[in-house]
This record gives sequence, C-alpha cells and structure tokens, in this order.
Amino acid sequence: MKILVTGGAGFIGSNFIRLVLKEQPQWDVINLDKLTYCGNLENLKDVQDNKRYRFVHGDIVDRELVDKLMGEGFDAVVNFAAESHVDRSLLDATPFIRTNIEGTMVLLEGVKKYGIEKYIQVSTDEVYGSIEKGSFTELSNLAPGSPYSASKAAADLLCRAYWNTHKTPVVITRCTNNYGPYQFPEKLIPLAISNLLEDKTIPIYGDGLNVRDWIYVEDHCRAILSVLEKGKAGEIFNIAGGSERTNLEIVHALLTLLGKKKDMMKFVEDRPGHDRRYSLDDSKIRRELGWKPKYGFDEAITRTVEWYCKNEKWWHRIKTGEYLKYYERMYLGR
Repeated sequence: MKILVTGGAGFIGSNFIRLVLKEQPQWDVINLDKLTYCGNLENLKDVQDNKRYRFVHGDIVDRELVDKLMGEGFDAVVNFAAESHVDRSLLDATPFIRTNIEGTMVLLEGVKKYGIEKYIQVSTDEVYGSIEKGSFTELSNLAPGSPYSASKAAADLLCRAYWNTHKTPVVITRCTNNYGPYQFPEKLIPLAISNLLEDKTIPIYGDGLNVRDWIYVEDHCRAILSVLEKGKAGEIFNIAGGSERTNLEIVHALLTLLGKKKDMMKFVEDRPGHDRRYSLDDSKIRRELGWKPKYGFDEAITRTVEWYCKNEKWWHRIKTGEYLKYYERMYLGR
C-alpha cells in the first residue's frame, strides 16, 4: 500500500508515520507538510533515511502541488494537516479557515479526481462542543465553540457532502485530547512538564476544573490504522481514551511525578468561550473494528514524562525559538 500523510511532521502525524513504518513493512509513506511553527522534521529524524518514507515540503491548499503529487498514485490519504491551537484561533481565525476548510476541499478534489480508495479525515471531539453529562455519539449534532473547532466541523461537513454527492470514500475520525512524545509545548501536558523541568510555574485557565478525556497518542494512531484498514467509507468513528480528568488533576499528576510542589501552579484568566467538558462514546469503533486503548492513563503519563525528561534538547530548541530559526533559514530562505 502507498499512502499520503498530510501534516505528518506534526505531533500526531509523526507518531502515525512511525507506527506505520514499524508495523506495515509493505507500505510506503509520503509525508506532505508545510512545516508551520509546529511542524518539525526532527519529529521524524529516526525514519528520515527509511527507503519507504519520503518527505515533500508543501501546503495542502496548493492545488497544483496536490494534484501533481496525487497523480503519482496512492491507495489512501490520511489528513492530519490542520491549524489546531484554540488560543491562536481566538487571535486570528484566518489560517484556520484556509488550512482546515480550503485545504480539506483541495484534498477531497484530488481524491475524487484520481480515484483514491480511501480518505481519512482526522477530526476532533471539539466539533461536538461542550457536554455537561453523558457522552457524544457519532450521531450527535455538531456545536463547535471556537473558531478552531468551527473550522474542523466545516471540514467534516465537506467530507460528508463529498461522500453524499460524489461517493468520495471518506471516513471521519474524531478523537479526544492526545498526549505523548513530540507534542508541541504550547499544549497543557508538554507545557506543564517542560515548565516544571525549568522550574517555571504552570498557567492554569480559570478554576482548572474543565474536563477532557485523555488518550495516549500511540493508542490514537492505532485507532486510525484500524480505520484505514477496516473502516467503511462514509462512516464516522469516535476515538476515546476513557480517562476523563480535570486540568487540575492532570497538573497534580505531573507535579507528583516530577516531585514538585503545588505552588508551581499559577491560575490565570480563563479564555473566552472555554468549553467545560468533552466526552465521547467510542463503542462503535470498539464494536465494529475491535480497537481499544492499549495504555491506561497512569502508565502513559509516566511514559510521557520520562520521554520529555530524556529529550530536553528537542523541546528546548522549540521553546527558545532555535528550531523556528532553523526552519525559516532552510525552507523560507530568511
């Protein structure tokens, strides 16, 4: 099988590529990535010389490039490419609309034109909005609460429309909060770990009682692999970790693992429109595809902390801006 992975230099995409190359020895992977601020080729340094892997620098909004690339012939496309940080979408939604909506349309047109057998749209639980009790199913209404989640919901609807009108073989996955190796340190867990290792405080929005369901990134990637291999076109699959925690519980766990005191927490003003709780019912993917998480929260968060402790150079280059300067010099000619 030959697959095109878009946004493969990011957190989840790079972990997915590494998993595929490890467990699917007959598959070839082409990684198309624009290398924005959170796209990092160091995430894939250990596989860059693999003969079954190739990197292409480019933007999914570039129709000419996408058309030329898809013309090489692929069995499947897995779209991880997205602007994904809620706080950034509150400051300027423009790149979210461009990449998450227009970019998805360009990819769908390519899949339709070249008769590619399967297209996986990697979405998010945030498209459902907040839920006080219970869990969202794949049939729940979409009610996004931020410009980011609205752009992802719009992309999902585009996928559904292409399936309905053209029978473009799309499958949508919606996952809960990921954590693990190579996550950009603006997200809660890597930010908290790296700050604590630098003896800096951890900023916590509002009262810290917002609830998320957390999943180890490898478990998410295995779910996507299952969908790629067995998921039927036109379907939607929720993916959950079964580990609901408040932000305070997450931070307390990290403080304990790193032997730090509670005075390292700093409560800050809550962000606008901050959803209170996300929760997904993922019984469909468990029932139909036989997937379930491999790692429990306690084991996975320990593995995550250990990784960041052992890879200080990786996150330090990002937080100091050193990698961004390198990227601008190598790919933007600045």
